[in-house]
Amino acid sequence: MLHYLTSMEGYLVQISPVNQFQQDPIVVVDADLEKYCTRGIEIGASHARQILPGSVVTAPWVLMKCRFGCPGYGRGHCCPPRTPGPDETRRILDSYNRAILFHIEVPHMANKEEHYKGYFDGLVELEGEVFKDGYYKAFLFLAGPCRLCKKCGALEGKLCAMPWKARPSMEACGIDVYRTARDNGFFIQPLRERNETNNEYCLLMVD
Repeated sequence: MLHYLTSMEGYLVQISPVNQFQQDPIVVVDADLEKYCTRGIEIGASHARQILPGSVVTAPWVLMKCRFGCPGYGRGHCCPPRTPGPDETRRILDSYNRAILFHIEVPHMANKEEHYKGYFDGLVELEGEVFKDGYYKAFLFLAGPCRLCKKCGALEGKLCAMPWKARPSMEACGIDVYRTARDNGFFIQPLRERNETNNEYCLLMVD
């Protein structure tokens, strides 16, 4: 069963989940934000969809995955424990009315890190475009560790070298990316092998 939501400025679309893990999403499409979805795909996203901030799931267990298992924990300005926890992130998300979820499929390739970096840089530039268009609350959550510097200054007690570009990932702020993606009709599964295709998600808060 599909659920729909629209506004005076928007219009309805239909989307359907494509596997048993995905949920029937509430769909909202506001015409003024569709150009940013299109721009995200031009930058490199496989898909882009407007979503409700309330559909973004936060959970305490997410940071356990960072703290126990990730070698980057505590080693960067964009990683826990320097990032907001799930409760603070929930309050931040709830202060918005509209958001865009970007999905990128990245197959195993020799230049994967360069591919990610170019894509993330493009999304950060898009955040700037959205801000300049009058959406002054625009903020972007990326995916994975920060890739801007070879060695983060946080390890030496230094300030971030590129704060205008550095953005935390969704998971670094306690967002359950798997549940959020599935609840909004997207596919995501843990990888069994390193050569499998990655499904990564980034979140642009708009308003």
